[in-house]
Amino acid sequence: MLRLRRTPLLAAAVLIAATGCGSGQKSSDSRDGQTGFVSGSGRVSTFAPDKREKAPDFKGTTLDGKQWDSADQAGKVVVLNVWGSWCPPCRKEAPDLTAAAKELGAGVQFIGLNTRDLDKAPPLKFVQEFGVPFPSIYDPNGKQLLRFRGQKISATSIPATLVIDKQGRVAAKVLGPVTKDTLVGMVKDAE
Repeated sequence: MLRLRRTPLLAAAVLIAATGCGSGQKSSDSRDGQTGFVSGSGRVSTFAPDKREKAPDFKGTTLDGKQWDSADQAGKVVVLNVWGSWCPPCRKEAPDLTAAAKELGAGVQFIGLNTRDLDKAPPLKFVQEFGVPFPSIYDPNGKQLLRFRGQKISATSIPATLVIDKQGRVAAKVLGPVTKDTLVGMVKDAE
């Protein structure tokens, strides 16, 4: 008898988890043990200049072994993209990010934040496969990602993209995959 009572409760818990708690976001598990990411809807949030919050300082070692520091980007628009090689929506948006970076050129600093890849080989393969022209900080434990909690990016909101204006403030964000045209428009609005 007790077993029958648990089954409906367990089914309800699974249903709630599978629907992303009704937020309109999708939860996904991958085959290689990376689980629990939430892909947003791709909705763009923009912020008027007087409502922009300062982006946290972040830095780290890139996938190719170089040091990168946001403090060195003063006076530039920065596009930060949080991604993982294990994330299907990240794969979907990669060609658009690459195209946007090429279209916007050297006047805009793109930086990736690769998270939760426990080995560098998969993200390096991802970068090569999609011809990603910008560096990515390797952040396997999410330490740098956690710096962005105030901008409503959780450790499970992957992919996520922030546009940081020339004054170092968050001008726009997208939780979920972004398209080239949307990203180019976000950057132009932030300049």
